[in-house]
Amino acid sequence: MLDMTLAGIELRYLVEQISEKVQDYYISNIYGITKDSILFKLHHTEKSDLFMMISTYGVWLTTVKIDQIEPNRLLKRLRSDLLRLKLKKIEQIGSERIAYFTFEGFGKEFVLVGEFFGDGNILLCNNEMKILALQHSIDVRHRKLSVGLEYTQPPNNGLDVFNISESDFDELKSTEFASAKWIGRTLGLPKKYVEGIFQIVNIDSKKIGNQLTCEEIKKLFDTTTKIVSDVISGNHSPVIIRDKKTEVLPIKLDSLDGEITKVSNFMEGLDIVFTENIVEKGKTIQSSGSDKKIKELQSQISEQEKAIQTVKERSKNITSVANSLYEMVKAGILSIEDNAAQEILKNHNAKLISEKGFSLIVIQDEKIKIDTKASLQSIASVLFNEAKKQSAAINSIREIKEKTEKKLEKFQNKTAGEQELVLVSEIRKKNWYERYRWFFTSDGLLAIGGRDAASNSAIVRKHLVKNDKIFHGDIFGSPFFILKEAQNAPETSMIEVAQATVCFSRAWREGMYGVSAFWVNPEQVKKSAPSGEFLPKGSFTIEGQRNFIKSETLRLAIGIIPQDDGYALACGPPGPIKKNSICYAKIEPHGLELVDVAKKIRIEFLKKHENIVRNISIDEFVRTLPAGKSQIKEIGIGDLQKDIPIEDELV
Repeated sequence: MLDMTLAGIELRYLVEQISEKVQDYYISNIYGITKDSILFKLHHTEKSDLFMMISTYGVWLTTVKIDQIEPNRLLKRLRSDLLRLKLKKIEQIGSERIAYFTFEGFGKEFVLVGEFFGDGNILLCNNEMKILALQHSIDVRHRKLSVGLEYTQPPNNGLDVFNISESDFDELKSTEFASAKWIGRTLGLPKKYVEGIFQIVNIDSKKIGNQLTCEEIKKLFDTTTKIVSDVISGNHSPVIIRDKKTEVLPIKLDSLDGEITKVSNFMEGLDIVFTENIVEKGKTIQSSGSDKKIKELQSQISEQEKAIQTVKERSKNITSVANSLYEMVKAGILSIEDNAAQEILKNHNAKLISEKGFSLIVIQDEKIKIDTKASLQSIASVLFNEAKKQSAAINSIREIKEKTEKKLEKFQNKTAGEQELVLVSEIRKKNWYERYRWFFTSDGLLAIGGRDAASNSAIVRKHLVKNDKIFHGDIFGSPFFILKEAQNAPETSMIEVAQATVCFSRAWREGMYGVSAFWVNPEQVKKSAPSGEFLPKGSFTIEGQRNFIKSETLRLAIGIIPQDDGYALACGPPGPIKKNSICYAKIEPHGLELVDVAKKIRIEFLKKHENIVRNISIDEFVRTLPAGKSQIKEIGIGDLQKDIPIEDELV
């Protein structure tokens, strides 16, 4: 059992932490996980992607991606309104367990409201707080929420725990409630914090408020304010407690029972505990689906076994008839049309027929075309060849059956932890260079390039150092590319980077062949404009000699490149991409729109490596390909195919 109650003081800490990290990020994708949980992929031109989960019981940054468990009714509307918008700010409403997420861009502004109390709720509002969509409507005495109404907060009857004074505790002196009950209700603190406060000050939590001494009230106030301050300021020693229920605390309270696990930070603890809750729900929902899958696989194996036996029998019978033809020759029979030959065929459950002007031998249900005028030895040879084909078919069916058996074994042998792995995959932490266009040359050197003005500026200002070479196309609308550690770079690498620079320029969109790129040394790049002049963002001044390399063709390849902790997409010249990938697709300008070609390539890659490619979103394919239309010229297996572990190839 999991305790999914998020305290208002915990929400304050989370809002401040997440707000700090998501500055200048925009929404690049939204995933529906359950009917209660939505995952937002946040992208930044220079920083690593972030993943933010908003659920009915909280908000947190996550390091895992959970496969969709059930449909989410808000997903379509959220994608329609929020994709590509910037996450402007996140704010908590007073000390309530309510957060506003404000998104803006393209002249629009929306507010997503997360209510993390009771059954929870998620609502999408416009900038005037009119409700556009919500998870579930509410119609109670003091509050009504539905599409078209203005969003209203629930009534607040307590104190703001972030702005309490010692005098606010004076009411304790006159209350006839148990003192712990008064603190919990008045300050909106969960039971776990209230019990911790009373344990720390060593006061009976059931003691009536009007029986407390002034000294005891002061101790309660001081301890409460310290705990609140420690939680919201990040003065943490977070732990996960597993007993009859599982919960995570940002600070360690006294007398904790159960198995206690320390975590590095509260966000990590929330991610573990809340993810467990979602996964447990998923197991319940999908267990029936797993049982159905096992039955389907068992049925497939049964059919495959029958197919193998049928083909074996067919091959055996064809071979038997072929051997009978040699027996006919020994007996002096010279033609298959001879009556004696017909009788022998009949004894082997075969017969000679004519169909649509062709002569056929029918063996069981198999029809084999023959030339009745040919020698019996020639006809026997035809039959032996057909028997070989049938045997080859047996091997193919066996291979399919083995794969099916492995799938079945995986389903049948799943422990609870293995079931979780089916639902959850760790979000791979990307290498720094994956923020940009990148590939490794045929000589193993890293090349990085700008995607836009901001990343053009970033690679030059942050990553251009001595011993690098910097490339630019001899055309307006070209990215900068940097070849790292290129002081003794082979000519092969220099040509490949020049080709990439041209292909990712305006030349691709317009199909301009024969464009050149040039390279210079880092000291020739001036990052500020000459006096009295202005340089647009992402532009630099080049001084001195430019070394030109002509790109004779416009051709790129996109491939799946093994990384230390997974796989990534890269796009570059076909040679190095094929060399460094497990599979690749060669492309040239013109043809399909960017999204369409991305979808088509992903489908082809899925056929080759489903277990790997299903973790790479269509967004990644779109982001990796060059801007403009492209046509697929070739799909192939990369040189690193042999290095894939066997389990990665299993679906």
